[in-house]
Amino acid sequence: MPWTYRHSSKEWRAILDDLKDRMDLVSDNSAYTALDAVLQVFRRRLTAQEGIDFASVLPSVPRAIFVAGWKVDNPPLPFADREALTLEAKQVRPHHNLTPSNAIEATAWTLRRYVNAADLERVLARLPQEAREFWHAHVSSPDELKQRIF
Repeated sequence: MPWTYRHSSKEWRAILDDLKDRMDLVSDNSAYTALDAVLQVFRRRLTAQEGIDFASVLPSVPRAIFVAGWKVDNPPLPFADREALTLEAKQVRPHHNLTPSNAIEATAWTLRRYVNAADLERVLARLPQEAREFWHAHVSSPDELKQRIF
């Protein structure tokens, strides 16, 4: 059984804590909303197959969040610059959204700590360059992105 299924609660707790720290948020609800918004913004730019391929390398709870409510019949939108994509994320549930300006980078940084890097890079290599840029995380040391939970 994959670790992400056997220990999904422990993994999800760690992801939420990293998201809150990286985005300087205080509540689980705010961290969840920001993660959900970022994932929605990204998936709007993918075909259904690309989305399923991407979701398959995510931890179990973010994977479920990524596919929840997805209308796969909608054609993919074009990528935009980081600022425009961040503004789009801030518009998801606008009355309950405290998503900060670093939400995409913080989500990329956090999720990269919980995925198999080789699997993620394999999937991203098959996507447009803008998709790879979307999941770029700024780090001072590659050790920051070492997988936290196996």
